[in-house]
Amino acid sequence: MGETTVTTLEGQEEALPQPVADETGQSVVHRLRTPRRPRLWFEILLIAVSYWTYSLVRNAVPEQRAQALRNADWIWKVEHQLGIAVEQTINHAANSVTWLIVGMNYYYATLHFVVTLGVLVWLYRRHPGRYAATRLVLFSTTGVALVGYYLFPLAPPRLMDGGHFIDTVMVHQTWGSMASGDLKNMSNQYAAMPSMHIGWSLWCGLTIFALATIPWVRVLGLLYPTLTLVVIVATANHFWLDAVGGMLCLAFGYTVARLWYGALPHALPRVVPSQSRTGPLLPTRV
Repeated sequence: MGETTVTTLEGQEEALPQPVADETGQSVVHRLRTPRRPRLWFEILLIAVSYWTYSLVRNAVPEQRAQALRNADWIWKVEHQLGIAVEQTINHAANSVTWLIVGMNYYYATLHFVVTLGVLVWLYRRHPGRYAATRLVLFSTTGVALVGYYLFPLAPPRLMDGGHFIDTVMVHQTWGSMASGDLKNMSNQYAAMPSMHIGWSLWCGLTIFALATIPWVRVLGLLYPTLTLVVIVATANHFWLDAVGGMLCLAFGYTVARLWYGALPHALPRVVPSQSRTGPLLPTRV
């Protein structure tokens, strides 16, 4: 069974193997799902195009002001019912200390990008085998957030009617934030749910905590999203529940990476050979 015979010139029969089924499609998928050394030029281009696309789509979401304000009132009411509606108190307390709130304004405007890019560079250099999977988590998290912006337009606390929140960027005239001031027209003001400041900072923090070997660096990894949570509330850019939305998006991102690579990013090999292996690449912790 499984073989055919042919008669040679000498009258003898030789067994020939059956043709092997075409596995081209499977091999392509296998290569895509196998961790490999990232290429610098490709990663720079991919990140640049992806962020440009994300910004374009996010800002293309219709600014449904009336619905966004109604949703903000609903969120505020729910938080009162849950007993966690303390954003206004934190906002006013932080705003009373000028150096503190100014620092938070700059934190909100800059570290969101600087730290995320820094972690990507660190992964690329020190954990190339885990880079693609961890990057997939970030991209999937950001992608699903766009769905939230479409389905649930939400005004940030600083834009609520009668909310008595302080727009700290406007009050202290700090630069850099696209949420207020002269740059506000370049950004969708009603895309507060989910909070990608939390989604991205928690991605950074968990990645650092899982992969760093120096204890105090791992602690800083956990402190970063915690401090980010305080900042987004103190500057009146987000509700607590926006942060929950960001966490749920990140959970989705990790699920996608787990399904695609068969393991969470930190469980994949730290380095990969320059040439692809023929056998399966088993998850390891290095």
